[in-house]
This record gives sequence, structure tokens and C-alpha cells, in this order.
Amino acid sequence: MPMIKTLVRNGDFRRAYACGKSLAHPALVTYAAKNRAGKCRYGITASKKIGNAVERNRSRRVISEALRTLNEPTCGNWDLVFVARGKTKHTKSTQIQHIMRGHLRKLGVLQSEPAQKDKP
Repeated sequence: MPMIKTLVRNGDFRRAYACGKSLAHPALVTYAAKNRAGKCRYGITASKKIGNAVERNRSRRVISEALRTLNEPTCGNWDLVFVARGKTKHTKSTQIQHIMRGHLRKLGVLQSEPAQKDKP
């Protein structure tokens, strides 16, 4: 599995917002931008619109756990930014994981599933 690092610089987040592709859901917004770092990097944000500190931290923990248990190798050279939304704090990590997987496939970060043959 490729090495995954966290985004820490404000400039990296801004570049993902400005130059990256995005998909939105009532519980999660995903931004994906190619990078030159040679590894997959991710960042998680939750604004004060989400609620107080407890609710923002829960939203970040839910997103982080969903990413950790994704069980699919991500392609290298991507900066991923996940933004919590109002429904994130009420959503389980397995539901966020399902949303995240769909977003990453549509954005081209994850490979789509191979066609399954019908079993007799």
C-alpha cells in the first residue's frame, strides 16, 4: 500500500481547492488534485458552520476512520481534501466510507471495480 501523508500547508489546501476537481454530498465534499510529491496526501477540514469543537472533532474523526478503513490502495500523486458538512456529525464512518469510495472512483483516484461475471 502506498505511503499516505497528511497535508499541513495552507498553500496545499488552497491549490486543491483552486486547481482540483471536486464532488459534493450532503455529508462530505471531496477535492482531488494531482501533485508532484510522489505520494498520496490527504487533509480533513471542518468549519465552524458544523458546530462547536466537539461536533467538529467528531466529524474529523469519522472522516479519518472512513479513510483509514477504505481498504483500497489509492493511486500515488494525489492531494485529497475532505471537507465535513452539516450531516457529517450525524453519519457513521461506514456511510462516509461508502460516499468517499464513490467520490474517489468518480474523480479517478481509485480504479473502478472490474466487471463481475454472473455465476450460474
